[in-house]
Amino acid sequence: MFYFDNIGDKKIMKSTVLDGLEHFFTTRESLIKTKEIDKTKLAKNNREFFCKYLNVDNIISPKQTHSSNVRIVSKGMNEYDDTDGLILTSAGAIALNFADCTPLIFYDGEIAAISHAGWRGTALKISHVTLDIMINELNSDIKNIKCAIGPAISMCCYNVQEDVAQKLLSTVKNFDNLYEKRNNNIYVDLKNINRQQLIEYGINQNNIDVCPYCTVCNNDLFYSYRKENGVTNRHSAVVCIK
Repeated sequence: MFYFDNIGDKKIMKSTVLDGLEHFFTTRESLIKTKEIDKTKLAKNNREFFCKYLNVDNIISPKQTHSSNVRIVSKGMNEYDDTDGLILTSAGAIALNFADCTPLIFYDGEIAAISHAGWRGTALKISHVTLDIMINELNSDIKNIKCAIGPAISMCCYNVQEDVAQKLLSTVKNFDNLYEKRNNNIYVDLKNINRQQLIEYGINQNNIDVCPYCTVCNNDLFYSYRKENGVTNRHSAVVCIK
């Protein structure tokens, strides 16, 4: 279950499925990523605040490109180009940034990962890429892996072209209730397509939590690239291993 909480005076969101992992999703008031001049100071101050709270020198964020590239964080390395997923295996903090795309936080009890699943990342099954590395390279037990699917644009608001819909729906065997047609437009459920990918990979559905909030409908809480005409403000998924 997703729920709102506060760190100091900063409103954030967490998921009970990730209990035991230091994690949170930022909101509009706890912004740590922007290119908007009027928000730069707020983002910098918030980032410093969260670093102090997590007791880390830096929160590592990659340069996201809507790819399916997932990297394991290496000690002493802070920059990751062309990367849309990071896996944290030792002490430190990571964050990826979102504004309509789907955040995925994975946790197996010891290691944690965040992946950025926009429609391109979802079509490329970045969820499976992340799980492949966790299981095949880092020896995660699939039975222990849990995933929180964070705030993102929901099917109520996410209309796409037919070719995009076909690419997304082709990633799952069962796409019942994952799309609908309204007024000759196709709407897809990006969050639950990712959920179905996880289930079909073998993740226990009881270990998956899907955030009910839509970034467009709940634009007072989260940023939306689509609704806000390309705004560069982002909400972030953050995890920390002590």
